[in-house]
Amino acid sequence: MVSRAVRLALAREVAAGVTDPEMPMLTLEDLGVLRSVDLEGSLEAERAGEPETVVARITPTYLGCPAMATMRDDLVHRLNDAGFARVEVRVVLDPPWSSDWISARGRRALAAHGLSAPGAVRRAPVLTLGPTRRHLTCPRCGSRNTALTAEFGATACTALYRCDDCLEPFEHVKEI
Repeated sequence: MVSRAVRLALAREVAAGVTDPEMPMLTLEDLGVLRSVDLEGSLEAERAGEPETVVARITPTYLGCPAMATMRDDLVHRLNDAGFARVEVRVVLDPPWSSDWISARGRRALAAHGLSAPGAVRRAPVLTLGPTRRHLTCPRCGSRNTALTAEFGATACTALYRCDDCLEPFEHVKEI
């Protein structure tokens, strides 16, 4: 029988490899959505042959994020396929997700796919009524001569920009 530590390591590795359904170049771990993976179940139950439960905790990038159901289903299916019969996905809302949680590997993956990665999050003020001003660099040519075309892109987490030098449009993952 494989030890509990080995099974936990496998569960974490499998969960960490699940990709985001809206930005498939990122894993849930790269995006900072996957918070933890643990095994729950008593040793007595394990000795009796009952499988432990893999508990994955995820935090949505936005409340009401439409991708959450797909993330949950993908985690359950991938862990089931890896041999874990019982999987539970719990949503963690506190602390709220921050774009600061995107890993360095995730930021490189965004840039490699022509998306502008978020900068550091400004901590104050939380709510403003004015437009969000960002000074971005075009992920294609590196020019800083960019302009906002739409505050919302294909997903609520992105804004649409264009580069006024190379004339290419690009998406920017917002700072949250």
